Amino acid sequence: MRGLYLVLIAFGLIVAQTASDERAKRANKLGADVDNNEFAEFEEFEVEAEDRPEEVGGSAGQYEDVKVEQDEAYDPEEDVIVEVPLHFRSNWDSFYLEMLMIAGLVVYFINFFSGKSKNSKMANMWFSTHRSMLEDNFSLVGDDGKMEIENRGLMKESEHMYTLWCSGRTCCEGMLVELKFLKRQDLVAVIAQMMKPSLDQIHIKVDMGKDDMDTFVFCVATKKTALRLSKDLTDLSLFCGERKSGEKLGLPANFNVLSEIGEVASAMLDTKMTALINRYPDLIDYIHFSDQYSGPKNQEDTSPTKLPTTKKVLMFGFNIQLKGRSLQEAIEQHKPLLSLVFHCMERVRRFRLGKEGKNKADKNRLRVEEAFLKTTHAARAEAAAARREEKRRQEKERILQEDDPDKQRKWEEKEMKRQMKKKNPKMKQLKVKAL
Repeated sequence: MRGLYLVLIAFGLIVAQTASDERAKRANKLGADVDNNEFAEFEEFEVEAEDRPEEVGGSAGQYEDVKVEQDEAYDPEEDVIVEVPLHFRSNWDSFYLEMLMIAGLVVYFINFFSGKSKNSKMANMWFSTHRSMLEDNFSLVGDDGKMEIENRGLMKESEHMYTLWCSGRTCCEGMLVELKFLKRQDLVAVIAQMMKPSLDQIHIKVDMGKDDMDTFVFCVATKKTALRLSKDLTDLSLFCGERKSGEKLGLPANFNVLSEIGEVASAMLDTKMTALINRYPDLIDYIHFSDQYSGPKNQEDTSPTKLPTTKKVLMFGFNIQLKGRSLQEAIEQHKPLLSLVFHCMERVRRFRLGKEGKNKADKNRLRVEEAFLKTTHAARAEAAAARREEKRRQEKERILQEDDPDKQRKWEEKEMKRQMKKKNPKMKQLKVKAL
């Protein structure tokens, strides 16, 4: 497909250059014709005279006599060969813009259908390769259990994104698989991909049960991803401020570890996880466990007035490496990674913090809550004042609609007293006992 884009660009450059040369030739030729014709201005005068015979100095009848005499003196042998204007010739270079547009549309549609077909093939191949493993671990694969689905399986969200919901397993409420492929059907995205390469990815999110995960936040990721997640995700930015090198824990040098409590990192990075990360460092992007997951930070200008809702989740991000591999080989490599997901689910379910670690985790959550309440005190006070003001406004409208002068007068007096009390500063009364 890249060769097709290069051919299109080369074709456009050739056509544009040819058209430019042809225009230059025409301009030179036209200038030469004007310079060589010494009687050009007299010819222009004759043309004007033919168009306006009365202005030349004769009547219309005299003009007709002259014309008849000229016609009678006409000699076919004296014909001259008149050059046909250029715009009547079949010059293909005059339509280079149209040809470029047609070629662009052809390439666009070829890219759309080929990219759409490849993404669909990748999604179906991933599902067929991992289906037996999913069915061994979940009673419902491709069904969330909330609604009847005729054809269970992958759900197509767009031309480059597919989802799969699995449920019916102990220790978790469900698992969501998102296949996020490159936008191969989008020509602009394909060209951008050439300039800034990226990878197809698989994101897996496991919703753990309330009693099946202890209170901790942990993440292991590549350096670039760890930096981005620590800035974007609320739980990592609040509970895991320090990023440690993975080499100290037996991981590749390009990995970072973010852990709220030290004992969690040593417990989660067991022999199997460490071995798989070292075996597939180019396939694993991040592994993130959290009991305080609330999604990305709030990007809006308005600050929230209450703590965000948190969930206990396990999240995994895997890359699909197609370079130097066939599609089947690239998909087969993800079987051990899916088994790692099930291993982590059981590992987290059985793990419990020690007494010291538990106390530290509770203090961290209390500290975050107090800091949140302190920073949002003004916003909450403003929201409460707005609610009181809205309540008074509704009460005023209700009293005015009753057409009862006595009630209206009492309400105005009450409101005036409230306003005066609000304006006057509060004075504390000190009682002094007599000696």
